[in-house]
Amino acid sequence: MSTNQYQEMRNRQQAEVNAFPMFFAFNKQQFAEGMRKLGLSPSDTRQVCSIFGGGYCRKSDVAKLNEMFTRHRKELEDAIVGDKTGQGFICDMFLQELENHEYSYTGDVQETLDALGITAQYMEAVPQLLDGLALACEKAMQHDCFD
Repeated sequence: MSTNQYQEMRNRQQAEVNAFPMFFAFNKQQFAEGMRKLGLSPSDTRQVCSIFGGGYCRKSDVAKLNEMFTRHRKELEDAIVGDKTGQGFICDMFLQELENHEYSYTGDVQETLDALGITAQYMEAVPQLLDGLALACEKAMQHDCFD
């Protein structure tokens, strides 16, 4: 079985996100535990800021967090541009996300495109995206849930 280049990239990026000094909290106890994880007292609220989805990090780390996500996006875009036919990385990317968003059940690619941040304009600007999407859709429909 061939290696999914997109999944390898996502795993690498996820490990970096997991190691980043931030936490998610949805109640006071989780917030206090998260603050201690950052080496802060739960009362040191002026030293942290809310990020996305219930997340928090030190204010001093916001620039590093933004840089990390910008770098991750650039890595994705570079890999897309580097796949001149759409049959390598792009197909892997779409196939992985089509499966994550139950394409074989729904037949709808929009959630996949949204998850990847791919717009119609981007699809037009990078024509191999359409080729890779078509190939991935075909493969997704051929996959058997008992593989």
